[in-house]
Amino acid sequence: MKTAIVLGATGLIGQNLTKKLVEQPHIKKVIAVTRRVVDYSHPKIENQVVDFSLLEQYSQLFSGDLLFSCLGTTKKQAGSSAAQRMVDVDYQLTAAKLAATNGVTEYFLVSSSGANATSKNTYLQMKGELEDSIVSLGFKRICIFQPSLLLGERNHLRIGEKIGSWILPTLCTLPALKRYKPIYGYQVAAKMCQVSAQQKVGITRYKLEECFPK
Repeated sequence: MKTAIVLGATGLIGQNLTKKLVEQPHIKKVIAVTRRVVDYSHPKIENQVVDFSLLEQYSQLFSGDLLFSCLGTTKKQAGSSAAQRMVDVDYQLTAAKLAATNGVTEYFLVSSSGANATSKNTYLQMKGELEDSIVSLGFKRICIFQPSLLLGERNHLRIGEKIGSWILPTLCTLPALKRYKPIYGYQVAAKMCQVSAQQKVGITRYKLEECFPK
């Protein structure tokens, strides 16, 4: 049985993922690393509230078998592009480095459809940079999930995502736009949980249109 560490366990995907992981026979404990206390409980869940700007001080928390990184924000929510980058790149990379140093062998990342370090889109560029940096850390197994617009109940309203959830389902019936079809957060969480039970090595990217059919 394995110990799983979840970053972003209060978010749309992370919360669903944590609740699914505790139901799995291959998981003995889930360390939920969060900014605020989670509003759910289970005997397998160990909630650790930390200051993400000081992650190096919590290095002992990143010891286990699997690390799931589900952090993510928007420029509006963060307040600036620099603040968004701290969440979408810096915090996650720091956590990954700590985990790699502590012997964690499997890493699972929620990225984005279209992630590319050379993209002219700032958000997709950040996601691509993070992917490339994670790959360089040498985990025995890396699984990168690339969903498009995420649907589901959040603790805060994202206007752009709300509008997109109304428009994109129709637009994405076109073959060229299928990769941008919205998907529910619980679907991504379910896929991550399913994949975590598999015995594999190497780097695998799970694209929306291949792995998350509606």
